[in-house]
Amino acid sequence: MPVRHASFTIQSDRRPTFHDVTAQVEDALGGSGIRDGILLVYSQHTTCSVLIQEASDDTDYWGTELLMQDLVTILEGLVPTCRTEGQYRHPGPRHIAAAAGRDELPSWSLNTDAHLRSVILGRSQAVPVVDGRMTLGEFGRIYFADFDQVRARERTVRVQIVGE
Repeated sequence: MPVRHASFTIQSDRRPTFHDVTAQVEDALGGSGIRDGILLVYSQHTTCSVLIQEASDDTDYWGTELLMQDLVTILEGLVPTCRTEGQYRHPGPRHIAAAAGRDELPSWSLNTDAHLRSVILGRSQAVPVVDGRMTLGEFGRIYFADFDQVRARERTVRVQIVGE
């Protein structure tokens, strides 16, 4: 059974960001030659998630769709944004020392909230492929979410397609 892989990058910001990656994933599917199977959209980043949701149409002043901003508001109640050292048990002194060995600033480790939000929402979504199309439903869109607020970074979105 054929397996195809594709990847592309997006740019995050210093706030929760949501990128509608549906078109890029459709392009990966179209280039795969697979007509029936399963498609996986995955984040290799431990502070990011992949979500399936409908487009909100309306956005706030930052360009964030209102439904995604509502999600951020709910998550803030469950897992408050890490604002100070010691707010969460992580990062500990050994983690900060290891990060320094990777030329990372200590403040970059104050992203425990992003790690926890990613765990809650998950880092991948599987979508059935039927007749060469993703079965997302009438309003379904694929979003790549980055919850890390300590620095803007380039992120990689991975797509794995298995089928025939």
